[in-house]
Amino acid sequence: MIESEAEAEVHSLQKTVLLVLGVAVSLLHIWFNVITVLPALWQNSLHFAGFALIAALVYPLKKDGSIPWRISDILLGLTAAGSAVYMIAMEDAIYARGVTLSLTEWIVGIVLIFCALEFTRRVAGWFIPVLIIIALTYVGWWGRMVPGVFKFAGLSAETILFRSVYGDDALFGTIARISSTYVFMFILFGAFLLRSGAGEFVIDLARSVAGRFVGGPGLVAVMASGLMGTISGSAVANTASTGVITIPLMKRAGFPAKFAAGTEAAASTGGQLMPPIMGAGAFIMASYTQISYNTIVLVSILPAILYFAAVGFFVRIEAKRSYVTAVDDERISALAVLKKGGIVFLAPIGVLIALLIYGFTPTYAAGISIVAVVVSSWFSTNKMGVKEIIEAMALGAKNMVMTAILLCSVGLIVNVIATAGVGNTFSLMITQWAGHSMLIAILLVALASLVLGMGLPVTAAYIVLGTLSAPALHGLIADGMLVDALVNGQVSETAKAIFMLAAPEHLAQIGNPMNHAAARAIIDAVPVDLISAVRESMLSPSVLMYALLSAHLIVFWLSQDSNVTPPVALAAFTGAAIAGTKPMETGFQSWKIAKGLYVVPLLFAYTPFIGGAWYVVFGIFFFALFGMYAFAAGIEGFMETKLNLFFRILTLMVALAMLWPTTWLIHSAGLVGFAIIFFFNWRAGQNKKEPDLAVT
Repeated sequence: MIESEAEAEVHSLQKTVLLVLGVAVSLLHIWFNVITVLPALWQNSLHFAGFALIAALVYPLKKDGSIPWRISDILLGLTAAGSAVYMIAMEDAIYARGVTLSLTEWIVGIVLIFCALEFTRRVAGWFIPVLIIIALTYVGWWGRMVPGVFKFAGLSAETILFRSVYGDDALFGTIARISSTYVFMFILFGAFLLRSGAGEFVIDLARSVAGRFVGGPGLVAVMASGLMGTISGSAVANTASTGVITIPLMKRAGFPAKFAAGTEAAASTGGQLMPPIMGAGAFIMASYTQISYNTIVLVSILPAILYFAAVGFFVRIEAKRSYVTAVDDERISALAVLKKGGIVFLAPIGVLIALLIYGFTPTYAAGISIVAVVVSSWFSTNKMGVKEIIEAMALGAKNMVMTAILLCSVGLIVNVIATAGVGNTFSLMITQWAGHSMLIAILLVALASLVLGMGLPVTAAYIVLGTLSAPALHGLIADGMLVDALVNGQVSETAKAIFMLAAPEHLAQIGNPMNHAAARAIIDAVPVDLISAVRESMLSPSVLMYALLSAHLIVFWLSQDSNVTPPVALAAFTGAAIAGTKPMETGFQSWKIAKGLYVVPLLFAYTPFIGGAWYVVFGIFFFALFGMYAFAAGIEGFMETKLNLFFRILTLMVALAMLWPTTWLIHSAGLVGFAIIFFFNWRAGQNKKEPDLAVT
């Protein structure tokens, strides 16, 4: 009994320490993101140190362990934090000795790497630590034994340790910088919004707007999850928070349980695709590509709408098939929701968007928007005082633990990729394996994304996958544009001069109209070291920019698929736990409903959906919208009523006509065909008597 009371006291003390640590870490990040400027290494090391301390408490070595186990966790956290700070403090001394490590620095550096591996294992399992060990040993040992293009001469142990800590892409490098700035500030912003009551507001607003339509409860899940997901940055967290309301609501209305869970998971996954925040993805992409945030957000609006519309189409089809009816208590007006305290959500989001558009840095904008959340709450029934602010800061830090540890540790892998040139080699391999097929390249990237997603959150998966494969996709997209320019004879004098060096045997053909095969042969004849010069001479900077953005958007969209694709499907499994359904069956449901993750990237690759003239972009969007509806109906074999095999195949064919990159005439024919099928199916549905099902 005495031991039990002691355990309870320790548990209470641990909660208090965790609260204090969370607030301290949040204040630290607000200080160096909004108020002052710290050297990058110091900022990133403090970021790692703070979250190592929190991770020691949130992810103990032994769950429900005794006091000695908890003490060992705390000691490990202190060791990790102390090692990080010590190594950065010794940077100048190491350079003064000619980049030579002392015995103490050797020991502390190795301990630091070990702590990073251990905390990564605790928050995400063995996959990433094993990958880090493989990467580090590759550049130090077995890389020299690998035959072919991946052979690497090797580095000394001292060089590996030094670069792992101080390198631009290392433990405290670029990715840790992204984690300590954009990602943390927006997760903190999301925590403040949730604590202010915005979560309930979003769900109520979605119910007021979508509740009256066919399949209303499902559409509520789609809208609410999309709005919350763009802020939270985590499909799993979003599924857990909004799913506890939307999944029971869908089940009560008559949706099958596994469909309800799958819809919530698919909609929550789409939250990271929804502007203006995109789960911090827009800022990470801007940092990687040097393309402005405003451009990325602007071109992402229509694709995001297309994704959520596709999820909504699946919901409508299932609602028709399952005879879903409205639930009485969801009939609330949007005006009533806004009067109840909608400003708590709308005003801070408005402040955030305005600051970003006017050119303020994302971290500064997030900091000011956090203040806006607090001020806005004072005009609602859920006023945020000192207690609520403290709780929001602690919640934000706790929600960031896994992401912070993983993003810092992934830097060790990215550092090896950059040091050994694996990224360029991998991109060349994708290009060679795919030949000239963009589709094969995208399938390879999707497969790699699925594997990486088993051990990484989507932000980290995008960073690693973007480093490895985005250059290959960018090259394939740009080279496709080069082929089109050659086919039309659109070659500048500067380009002709470069072709004189790059492909002199084809010089006589260049500048004259030719067929596609001849143009492809000319591009293939250009040496790898000259192809960039050819692209820059023939394609405008804006065209090349949008080709790069298309490549990164393809990778970013595909990096989301691990949330809804078996065998892992973490968001779907979270939904299954709420719905009480089998995880794998729910995973396949979410995978089916989230088909937009795979269709929209094809539009990025094969059409000018990104960067085209406004009327071209809206034309692609218009036909793709109906194409996605036809695609969903063809997959489900149901529209307004059941589709027989002939009409099901015909529906998929008209979907292909509207989605495939071809002429507007074929798109229009597909749309007319879809309208005819829909009309006859609607008539057939009207003639069928629906069962009178009571909603319980």
